[in-house]
Amino acid sequence: MSLSHFLADDQCSQNQLIELINLAKQIKQSPAKYSQHLAGKSIVMLFEKPSLRTHVSFDIGIAKLGGHALYLGQQNGKLGERERVSDYAKNLSCYADAIVARVFSHKSIALLAQHASVPVINALCDLYHPCQALADFVTLSENLAALGKTQLQQLNLAYVGDANNVSNSLMLMAATLGVNFTLICPEQHQPETPLYTKAQQLAQQSGANFMVSHDIEALGAQDVIYTDTWISMGSNTKVNDILAKFAPYQVNHQLMKQAGAKQVMHCQPAHLGEEITTELFDDENRSVVFQQAENRMWAQCAVLTTLLSK
Repeated sequence: MSLSHFLADDQCSQNQLIELINLAKQIKQSPAKYSQHLAGKSIVMLFEKPSLRTHVSFDIGIAKLGGHALYLGQQNGKLGERERVSDYAKNLSCYADAIVARVFSHKSIALLAQHASVPVINALCDLYHPCQALADFVTLSENLAALGKTQLQQLNLAYVGDANNVSNSLMLMAATLGVNFTLICPEQHQPETPLYTKAQQLAQQSGANFMVSHDIEALGAQDVIYTDTWISMGSNTKVNDILAKFAPYQVNHQLMKQAGAKQVMHCQPAHLGEEITTELFDDENRSVVFQQAENRMWAQCAVLTTLLSK
């Protein structure tokens, strides 16, 4: 597989994504086999935003592959303010074998990749969360039998709530893989037009059904329903300003029954009682949220192994 960076979901082909999913499952099944794949390698983790799952899953995942992780937190300020992003990229490339970046702006990720001489991995930005989406499809792949399917292309996956970086990555990766995808979000909270158009094009190429609607009644039959917080990290929006608007889009047992969905997904952290009920989040028969969280590590291990296998 030829990958220079892992920046956005639509920059990977269907075959590349399938290879990453399969590799993640292989590493998860036999971690000892891959324990030296990053031996002698150092990975810089550049984080503008706070994190639990992303930080821990990358740090421990790199260690499981035999590599060394160096965390650079918010003490250096926002990228591009203290010094140019291009200088960050060139300096870090002098020391590190790869750069993992969790940033506010996709422009920062793009500039890092443009000026770095080592692979750059997008650990989250305002437009995409490709590591999360990859982990999600690893999870779906593991659960095919429980969902009554034999391949990802048979799945009906819906995202309900606020269109954001997570839903952007999900819809682009679903469209690329050929997974039927439905996005239900309130008016004025739909995906940006270029991303929506790109997802449409990818779905046409893969043969996936792709639908976006503001009407929760248009959800239809689904195998899995996915949701995320209604207020993204770093947003100044007040909860009370959107609760009434988003209340009909809460994911709960009733909505699951209405859609015939067997499993619910959430990338966490969850605002319980808002976008998802506590009862559904904790439902061990339907909720796969912690399986998703674990698979963040294995998916990222697959990305790191692929990028640094050269």
